[in-house]
Amino acid sequence: MISPCTPPLDTPTPLRTPASQAPIIPPPPLPPHFPNLASAPSPSSLQSPIPPPPPLPPPPPARGAAPPHVFGLEKSHLLKEALEKASPVSRSREDVKRLLKLHKDRFRSDLRWILFGADLPSLIQEGPQCGLVALWMAGTLLAPPSGIPLERLMQMAVERGYSIQGEMFSVANMGRLAQEALGCQAELLCGGLGGPNRERVLQHLVAGHPLLVPYDEDFNHEPCQKKGHKAHWAVSTGVLLGVQSVPSPGYAEDPELPGLFHPVPSTACQLPPLPDQDSSGAVYLLSKQGKSWHYQLWDYDQVQDSNLQLTDFSPSRAMDGREYVVPAGGVQAGLCGQALLLRPQDSSY
Repeated sequence: MISPCTPPLDTPTPLRTPASQAPIIPPPPLPPHFPNLASAPSPSSLQSPIPPPPPLPPPPPARGAAPPHVFGLEKSHLLKEALEKASPVSRSREDVKRLLKLHKDRFRSDLRWILFGADLPSLIQEGPQCGLVALWMAGTLLAPPSGIPLERLMQMAVERGYSIQGEMFSVANMGRLAQEALGCQAELLCGGLGGPNRERVLQHLVAGHPLLVPYDEDFNHEPCQKKGHKAHWAVSTGVLLGVQSVPSPGYAEDPELPGLFHPVPSTACQLPPLPDQDSSGAVYLLSKQGKSWHYQLWDYDQVQDSNLQLTDFSPSRAMDGREYVVPAGGVQAGLCGQALLLRPQDSSY
């Protein structure tokens, strides 16, 4: 499944230090010949005293729902302004409902749709940390309630020799890191998301476990095909299945989206037949990645095709003057056609 770990690097992790306060400079001493104001001939000839400084402004009013944590926000004025102007970020379920309403025209009316999904927090990456951010999000399901700090994942990845800048160009190394940091099971899938792996992935997502998958990222964060030049990581924790009929009982129709069904919590339900590549059904992955705090809905085949063509290291990244850890065999050996199924250590599936 996962090969032995590579030897750790000797390069220490650079430390971040908070910005120091500006020093308080005392006023210069008066020169010896400064005139004695007590013996001045007339008070009217003196300069009027300096008024006291105005009082400090009152604290800002309390805001509503807090936005998701954004790692590195203190360094990014652009992100900070965007968050300040944005409306309060909706909760995960409301965000999913917004997404489904936005894309409802894509769903075939001859199918019934069943949504399986686990709530996932958002985290915005700083630099090439997409894989570690995806693992952090998955960790909130595997090591609740809050997983493990991103800084700790970064430190461990560097110490084990998996990364230098936060990059992760090896799915196998990601699996080792997940096992050590989160104490979870990590199953390395090879050969792509199709064939026999397709049913395995769908069963995994229906059970509520996270899938980590590398792909090429388009301008809108969706999967595309750039030969690995835009290699990126996402975490999927849900799946939308288009099926011919909904098993009964155990499912409830959504009151706002007719034709959409949800499993009833704490109720045993029969799983529908999982659509395969040759069936008339449809499959969409409910995913998040480190450049947006919202869910995205991706066609399964689109993700599969993007994952299967990760072959080359980005020329622009190769010329940016930074060092990266790339496994022997390059991007193709480390990422192409591979994904990671993560589940709690005590999970029987």
